[in-house]
Amino acid sequence: MDDHHDDHSQGLAHHLDQLRQRRRLLLAAAGAAGVTLLGALGCGGGGDTDSSSSSGSGSDGSSGSSGSGSGSGSCAVSAEETQGPYPADGSNAIGNDVVNALAATGIVRSDIRPSFGDLSGTAEGVPTTVKLTLVNTNASCASVAGYAIYIWHCDRSGEYSIYGVTDQNYLRGVQETDASGVATFTTVFPACYSGRMPHIHIEVYRSLTTATSYTNKLKTTQLALPVDVCETVYASADGYSQSVANLAQISFDTDNVFSDGTSTEMSTVTGSIADGYVVTLQVGLSV
Repeated sequence: MDDHHDDHSQGLAHHLDQLRQRRRLLLAAAGAAGVTLLGALGCGGGGDTDSSSSSGSGSDGSSGSSGSGSGSGSCAVSAEETQGPYPADGSNAIGNDVVNALAATGIVRSDIRPSFGDLSGTAEGVPTTVKLTLVNTNASCASVAGYAIYIWHCDRSGEYSIYGVTDQNYLRGVQETDASGVATFTTVFPACYSGRMPHIHIEVYRSLTTATSYTNKLKTTQLALPVDVCETVYASADGYSQSVANLAQISFDTDNVFSDGTSTEMSTVTGSIADGYVVTLQVGLSV
């Protein structure tokens, strides 16, 4: 299944047929091509394919600490998803230049609202805290500490930094999971753009050291947001008006990524527009 953004990527239609084949597949990719700096972006590389591995360490052999917390309850491996056309993880290019924000100084941060490096600007929108808890499905759902999680998503206008908003690199960041397996990000509530249900992209890496290129990632998944919360934000918060019509034209049943279910991807959301929202999701990894 695919993640598409009809209004913002020239040539994207060519990739849609390929992306539809990637749902829940783990594809191997090797090699990295050099990249040119885009604002604060560093150098890295790769092709335009999605790659993931459910086991093994990163290229430098480093590994995080798993099982730092005792497991309880039940959990499942999170659904494998396409990273979409705007990952900036070294897997695709803008023109002739492969883009890899993961190799940039400053990408490891908890507050992803501002741009970083040589770029300035801050994404506006309803304040939102995203808390992702990484668990090991092979160890009774024990929390996994010391791994790295990269997230990115669109702004309140439905645009992605670097690609649609070319003079910004906001709403992208990497955090290390703490002793409880939690990675926390401060961001804004994402818009609903044409053709997709509101979502946040997630990549999991074995460590901060290996979270520098998509070739090292262990999992790619997406976080889904409850419809009722989205409707409230879009109808009442400043800057989200275009999302009202976009959300009304799509559902989880017709979404290209979520149409086969959101059991491992549907987040829990608490809060309000006035106070901000807290979005939580358990991310299951087989390690």
